[in-house]
Amino acid sequence: MVFSSAVFLFAFLPAVLLLYFLPLCFWNRRLEEHRRNLVLCGASLIFYAWGEPVYIILMLLSIGFNFNVGLDIERSSDHPKARKRIVTAAVIFDLLLLGFFKYSNFIIGNINHIPSVDIPLLNVSLPVGISFYTFQILSYVIDVYRGKVKAQRNIVSFAMYIAMFPQLIAGPIVQYADIEKQLFGRKHTPEKFLDGVIVFIRGLGKKVIFANTIGAMHTEILAGGSEGLSAASAWLAAVCYTMQIYFDFGGYSDMAIGLGRMFGFEFMQNFNFPYTAVSIKDFWKRWHISLSGWFRDYVYIPLGGSRRGTARTILNLAIVWSLTGLWHGAAWNFVAWGAFYGLLLILEKYPLAGIVPKIPVWIRHITTMIIVTVGWVFFSSDSIGSAFDLLGSMFLVNGNAAADPQCVYYFRNCGFPLMLMSLSGFGGYARVPKPRNRYLATACSVCLYGAIMALCVICLVSDTYNPFLYFRF
Repeated sequence: MVFSSAVFLFAFLPAVLLLYFLPLCFWNRRLEEHRRNLVLCGASLIFYAWGEPVYIILMLLSIGFNFNVGLDIERSSDHPKARKRIVTAAVIFDLLLLGFFKYSNFIIGNINHIPSVDIPLLNVSLPVGISFYTFQILSYVIDVYRGKVKAQRNIVSFAMYIAMFPQLIAGPIVQYADIEKQLFGRKHTPEKFLDGVIVFIRGLGKKVIFANTIGAMHTEILAGGSEGLSAASAWLAAVCYTMQIYFDFGGYSDMAIGLGRMFGFEFMQNFNFPYTAVSIKDFWKRWHISLSGWFRDYVYIPLGGSRRGTARTILNLAIVWSLTGLWHGAAWNFVAWGAFYGLLLILEKYPLAGIVPKIPVWIRHITTMIIVTVGWVFFSSDSIGSAFDLLGSMFLVNGNAAADPQCVYYFRNCGFPLMLMSLSGFGGYARVPKPRNRYLATACSVCLYGAIMALCVICLVSDTYNPFLYFRF
């Protein structure tokens, strides 16, 4: 089940909201909180099992195992060595589960390149959202070990944290320390609920109106392969994907944050206008903030961060960005994508540290966007070879024409959507003045977001192109 579907919008979500807010235990606030957590936990498991009924067993296994691990770590507070053994075993177990389903075929496929080796592929399918909920589980186990949080003693609340359907499938990655106090005692107000609805509709619009439209054009441009494309068409395909992935993933994150707010939760912001960045470091402070924060807190800093000299810092950055690429997918093009950014960040941090700040901001912004667009070529391609084929067309290396009649057709079809997406992606709508009169502002919001919702419904009914790009990670 996906957020941008009629089943979710008109059946699942209304039913869950009704059950959640139905005041069955109004005489006891604590009991009512337990009931609401149970409703949200059960709904989340149903949401996940809707499309992955077999893998709900895997999720329940992870929940039960790590729930007991947290308790064991806390019970071993007077035995440091035992605590370390427990947390090490838990981390290894969780990573092995993720590795088996996500990387086993990748590893076997690479081993099979050795002469006379032919190991059959396991052909296991990737459970949706496993990368996200595994990282959430790891944040919990590690933070309990560090003493940053207390072990959760309510299995329903712990399961709700892991399986919460608003952010289960594609994040944001919610660290347990950020949400611990919200599991009980969170506030529900009409204003907070309405704000959640607005954020959700905004995200739905980004996904359905913008990402789906431009994604279909990206698919059409590359339908015949990238080898024969003119440079103009190749660049247009890369720009289309650059916009698609932001509005697809950013839209999903907005919907997750909005849904969380409807249920009383405050999830962290996952995107902060990343395409306004003026450097690669600035871009990664704005893009998929929850993932960057996770790798910083649980990989980069434990490795020593930047505290152990230049050589060690460079090594730490290389490790983190190789893992970041590999986290996104079990393929060498993702590793190359991660290494690409790791190299750029190392260059910005050391050889170019004194040069970059002196460059005019507008030049830095344009350069950053070109680099990011090139990076998405590696990310969106099926292999490193196909990525270099498209880059060869973009930079006139493969002998193709700079432009052709076909690119004019493509520009006609997606020029206007790209212009609107650019205004939105670069924060243009945030600068639109709002009416000072509260009632007029409310009326404008109702009309605007009502129109967006209606347009989204029309698009969903009339169009079958509705993928979520981050579901495969």
